Amino acid sequence: MVVAEGRPGVSAQRPAGLAAGDAGRSGVLLLLVAALAATCVLSVAAGTRTIALGTVWDAFAHFAGTEEHVIVRELRVPRTLLGLLAGAALGVSGAVLQAVTRNPLADTQILGMNAGAALFVVFAIGVLGLTGIWSYVWFAFAGVAFATVLVYALGSIGRGGATPLRLTLAGVALGAVMSGASAGIRLVKPRAFDYLRFWDVGTLAGRPAQIAVAVAPFVVLGLGLALAAARSLNAVALGDDLARTLGAGVVRTRVLSVLSVTLLTGAATAAVGPIGFVGLMVPHAVRRIVGPDQRWILAYTMICAPILLLGADIAGRMLIRPAELQAGIVTAFLGAPVLIWLIRRRAVSGR
Repeated sequence: MVVAEGRPGVSAQRPAGLAAGDAGRSGVLLLLVAALAATCVLSVAAGTRTIALGTVWDAFAHFAGTEEHVIVRELRVPRTLLGLLAGAALGVSGAVLQAVTRNPLADTQILGMNAGAALFVVFAIGVLGLTGIWSYVWFAFAGVAFATVLVYALGSIGRGGATPLRLTLAGVALGAVMSGASAGIRLVKPRAFDYLRFWDVGTLAGRPAQIAVAVAPFVVLGLGLALAAARSLNAVALGDDLARTLGAGVVRTRVLSVLSVTLLTGAATAAVGPIGFVGLMVPHAVRRIVGPDQRWILAYTMICAPILLLGADIAGRMLIRPAELQAGIVTAFLGAPVLIWLIRRRAVSGR
């Protein structure tokens, strides 16, 4: 008998997931790592111009400065690295949010955190004239922290405190306001955003390798904090009172979680723009495979989320060739039906 997640003291049978036992989960995880490696290869080879795998290999082993070699090394490799970093960051931040808030609809996009980071980055570029990633990445972190505090404050108004429904509504409303403010700044200062023309819809394209190098330390640190909190998240996901009974450090876990989400969301948004729904879709899919254990959920999400984001980017390159569809648009098309399905579920709607 397992205690139902998010309802302390209520017992109910919980499925352990499709992958039974640690050995089964480890085996599936290895298969997913192989799938991620294949997706990375496809990301480098496929696109508006398909490049043979032999040519891709030669671009690294025998670089000759040809057009295809330059495309591989200077355009597609940085794009793939950003997909790995941003995918892992957005997916894990969503999984942590869902656990620590006990809200199945939690996602950095839905709770307004992406919009907060984007607004502060737009302010830094358009108003303060900052253009380097090392300058405006700090504004992205501040934007995530600002949105987090404001959403929690708004969601706590009234009797009953910050319920999942109130947090979701507050996040959606605040995200809309901040997105409108960002659009206003871009309209007033259009020239400042010429080199970030597609950044505001979320894209992996046109970002130099320096962007990946700049955000990688923050993503690695954020992932480390999330993994450090994973065991305690299992208890916190059951409710604060029960978590304390089980000996979990509730305050420590929440602090680690907030720091992790701030670093991951801020770094990803500064690098590729406000891409949404990755952190919503992947943890739900992963939970059906591994069950409710947050340690396995985070490990699987760290692999599956980059697969989703890189897959969306590849699909965007292939669907309307020779033009491209930004990855953020593709994930929105995929994520919107998932969100509707989750809202309609009896457990989520609260009926």
